[in-house]
Amino acid sequence: MQRPFAKYFLPTLLFMLVSFSAVAQKFTTHAVKKGETIHSISTQYKTTPERILSLNKEIKNVAELKPSTILIIPLDAKAAESSGVAVKTAGGATAGEVILVQEEPTSFISYKVKRKDNLFRLAEKFDVSQDAIKKYNKELYSVQLKKGMTLKIPKFKKMKPEENPFNSDLFEMYTVKPKETRWSIVNKYGITIDSLLVLNPDLSKEDTYLASGQELRLPKKAGSTIADQTSQLFISYTVPAKKGFYSIEKEFGATEAEIKALNPEVKDRGLQEGMVIRIPQKKTDKKSVNTENFNFYEVKQGEGEYSLNRKLGLSYKELLALNPELQNGLKAGMVLKIPKDSDGDFEVKNSLIIENVDLVSKMNLATKPNLVLLLPFRLDMIDVSNKTAASDAIVKRKDANYSLGLYSGALVALDSIKKLGLNVNVSVFDTEKSVEKTRALLAKPELKNADAIIGPLDSQSLQEVAVRVGQNQIPVIAPLPAKSDISLSNVFYTVPSDNDLMKHMFSYVKENVGTENIVVIADDEHKARKELILKEFPNAKSLQLVEKYAMKNKIVALLSSSQENWVFLETDQLNTINSVISVLNASITDKRKIRVFTTNKGKAFDSDKINHTHLSYLSFTYPSVDGEDKADSFEAAYKRMNKGKSPDKFARRGFDITFDVLLKLAYKQNLFEASKFVGETKYSANKFNYTREGAAGYRNHSSYIMAYDEMWIKQLD
Repeated sequence: MQRPFAKYFLPTLLFMLVSFSAVAQKFTTHAVKKGETIHSISTQYKTTPERILSLNKEIKNVAELKPSTILIIPLDAKAAESSGVAVKTAGGATAGEVILVQEEPTSFISYKVKRKDNLFRLAEKFDVSQDAIKKYNKELYSVQLKKGMTLKIPKFKKMKPEENPFNSDLFEMYTVKPKETRWSIVNKYGITIDSLLVLNPDLSKEDTYLASGQELRLPKKAGSTIADQTSQLFISYTVPAKKGFYSIEKEFGATEAEIKALNPEVKDRGLQEGMVIRIPQKKTDKKSVNTENFNFYEVKQGEGEYSLNRKLGLSYKELLALNPELQNGLKAGMVLKIPKDSDGDFEVKNSLIIENVDLVSKMNLATKPNLVLLLPFRLDMIDVSNKTAASDAIVKRKDANYSLGLYSGALVALDSIKKLGLNVNVSVFDTEKSVEKTRALLAKPELKNADAIIGPLDSQSLQEVAVRVGQNQIPVIAPLPAKSDISLSNVFYTVPSDNDLMKHMFSYVKENVGTENIVVIADDEHKARKELILKEFPNAKSLQLVEKYAMKNKIVALLSSSQENWVFLETDQLNTINSVISVLNASITDKRKIRVFTTNKGKAFDSDKINHTHLSYLSFTYPSVDGEDKADSFEAAYKRMNKGKSPDKFARRGFDITFDVLLKLAYKQNLFEASKFVGETKYSANKFNYTREGAAGYRNHSSYIMAYDEMWIKQLD
């Protein structure tokens, strides 16, 4: 595996070289018109088809050129002069040109580096790129930024926005809807991703993120300026042997009457082998073609009709009805519309269909990931020479206890991954729960060359690590709940948010509810949560607790004897929980059935002072980060390695996180890339399904629904 520095430094160097060479290279854009070809366009601009194709990577074949596609066209002075296309000079630019020019700084600022500074923060502070800072401080290519250094910070001229170079008669502004992706938008407008980037130069070329409400410049659809314009499209079809009207209708949806009306010779002579007939192309309801009703699937290399039918759960006729371009053949890279309610061997992520990936079978055993664990073992506070004192100290110190649990699970994961044939370079460091100690560790080569870092546990140290290693695009995995004052785009937050847990609870109840009587009981601190539940279940009854203990008569008045009662209890107060569940438990009769839910099970529900027998009688149900403890292969392996001791939830979490990270690194050699292609993964007691949330990093949205059942806690979902 390449080291991260080399992997990201080379593309950066290449970009710099291209930028310098671009001083003399100029470009224009060209909107393809009906009937134009790559050859005719290249002749017009005095260039070659090969050069046009090299700048428009998505045009794989000249036959794929479609009207409204925006092409990047290379220009030079001679070609521009002869073709009538002006080249930008000091006097200005002609509409439609895209010219790459190496910008030079107007002046420099002298800046003395402070203790907490890093390139990322300096780039944001002075509104310049990290590469620009390095360019004018060349020592930074070989040494790290240090306190006391004096840097030259370049200042660039603020460019005034130029007149819109795109003809407003040909282009329109489009507002991105929730859940829409670049793929769905270019598919809707019939253009390529290259065209989208040319029309919208502010879009990132490094990722595909789009924000709801974001505005994009897009070509107006043909005929969009004429109201209610319609046209009929046809397929030219050569009739094969033994083909009848029934089979044609089954394949294309065209009736015998429609075929005869379009093909008089068929009416006169009947359907015969070798005939070339016209078949009407069925139109889809364009109003329904959006990400609310459809998902999208990108065709892979080598895929055929049969494999797609089996994978997507749709017949070829159904695919053709939604994707008329299939009449020209199935091609790798095509983006197909798939109905939201389709059932197949896939899962959906941001409206894109992702195949279920067997990570074990996809492992590249030639890789050797570099994994770093940064955990607060607190060896600075524990006397390891005194076994009894050390054991007592570990029990009392939560940070050390959590760390040893996570580490013991990680060791089982490393042993398991080794048995699968993957070798891993592992480095483990004690952060001592100290930001200063963590900063010192960041200077170690193991962290600079890491493919992934698990930890630290405290938010301040996690933030420090993420910012520092973010310059080298190293992913950082947060094993426990973590918050940050700034956006950390390279952090994988493994613990789902409270909002995700609440949504999962709502989803579970909606899928299982019938005629139940829903009741919401909340204290003053959870008034907002009560309103959210009532918004999801408008017919629910509710009670706001305003007294110290539960209001027995008011609670009983909300219960039904003819319907099962599903009661949401939203509070963190120990006395309130005990009081309410006592009232509800006492209200159970042969006719009155009661079940209790909560959207956020706080620590109070786990207290020894809570009557867990009552919770069991009430089938207490809640969303959880952790799944059910079970006697699985992990537990057996853990006991073998730990003298028969059973794993706690931190050991299971340590195993699941470490095993998941290593499998994904062995699959794509890059955790960021793997997150694009891998959907939900499940292990011993944790599920992971990461979605990138812009600059806020990667969030895990998977959780469990758990319930008390006859004094056991069982996993429902």
